[in-house]
Amino acid sequence: MIAPLASLALSLPALAAPPAPSPQERTMIATVDKEQGRTLALLEKLVNQNSGSRNIAGNKAVIAMLTPEFEALGFKVTFLPMEQTGRAGHLLATHGGAKGARRLLLIGHTDTVFEPDSPFQKFTRAGDKAMGPGVADDKGGVVTILAALRAMQAAGTLKGANIEVFLTGDEEDAGDPQSAARADLIAAGKRADAALDFEGLVRMAGADGKPVDMGSIARRSAFSWTLTVQAKSGHSSGVFGADGDGAIYALARMIAAFRAEVPEPNLTLNVGLMGGGALAALDADQARVSASGKTNIIPAKALARGDLRTLSPEQHAAAVAKMQAIVARPYPGATARLAFEDGYPPMAPTQANKALLGKLNAVNAALGLPAMPALDPAKRGAGDISFVAADVPGLAGLGPASSGDHTPAETVDVSSIWLQAKRAALLMSRLAAEKR
Repeated sequence: MIAPLASLALSLPALAAPPAPSPQERTMIATVDKEQGRTLALLEKLVNQNSGSRNIAGNKAVIAMLTPEFEALGFKVTFLPMEQTGRAGHLLATHGGAKGARRLLLIGHTDTVFEPDSPFQKFTRAGDKAMGPGVADDKGGVVTILAALRAMQAAGTLKGANIEVFLTGDEEDAGDPQSAARADLIAAGKRADAALDFEGLVRMAGADGKPVDMGSIARRSAFSWTLTVQAKSGHSSGVFGADGDGAIYALARMIAAFRAEVPEPNLTLNVGLMGGGALAALDADQARVSASGKTNIIPAKALARGDLRTLSPEQHAAAVAKMQAIVARPYPGATARLAFEDGYPPMAPTQANKALLGKLNAVNAALGLPAMPALDPAKRGAGDISFVAADVPGLAGLGPASSGDHTPAETVDVSSIWLQAKRAALLMSRLAAEKR
């Protein structure tokens, strides 16, 4: 016999209500809201100081502004100069807490893509939107870190927390050599038990069209490559014969083979620049190619530049091997060289990263917010957290939501700063209380 609907409903266990915030957590939530004016004033101050990646003095000025903010919270601040790499350097702020507690690494950056010659230089605000160079990426992320740490201090949870804050001064354009520019960050990752990246929150449209906050447990790599083809030249009447096909045909065949044979899920392979002729050369910035030739000369040189993005070190290694094998094939009258530059490694979607997202979603439940689904890693670019991803579990996207990043329309959603600071304060307090 089928039970009546009413009696069936009575037999079902009541759904447990999500746990309410603890008294300490309520203090953190209230503190973030109470200090909104202070946080916004600091954001405006930071944005109005140009700190393009190549502006060494500007990045040092931003670090000087941030140093007393961290020192007031009991952090020891160290400046790590990087002028030998062509960049200003990094800020490392260290807070010692309870012995045996988990060690947290917070990652952000002081530089922006807007150099001193950019016309986009000033902070402006209209209601719940603020515009300016780096207002979201990543000065908005930096003030989110500070707002969360001040909330923890007010609630008493910062005292026992072992935290390192690492703000790079060249995230947008890493110094050279990269091995030197990222050595200290990699070392910090080896010391940590969890890494939290404060670049921007990604919001996607849900099934109902409303925005959904996403959790970032993975970021793809970004490596640039250059393909150089040399070929025997001669009069065009001899093409396809003893003089071969020339450099351009060979380059085109290699690029076509890249497109046909290398792509797979979570892997993209872009060709961003090409040129060829009797003569061809890359400019010093590797963003322009000059070429000259005539229609009756078999081209002696051709060049292409692009990038490769993958989701794991294994996928990257396999793709590089495929590309090198394509380049090594015989091409009539031509030889080629494929070179990869230092790049951003991948942050793979590990089980440990998924577990961190689960802990963030427990915080969301306490705040009365919906759970954050894992973001498709193809929806965001590479970042500094990837340099520590091989050594420590991590979450990205703990900074504020924004639009127009890297353009003169860069705009931050101001209310998302408060939301992200609350999420971060509760998450860091919970993580910091765990034993290693």
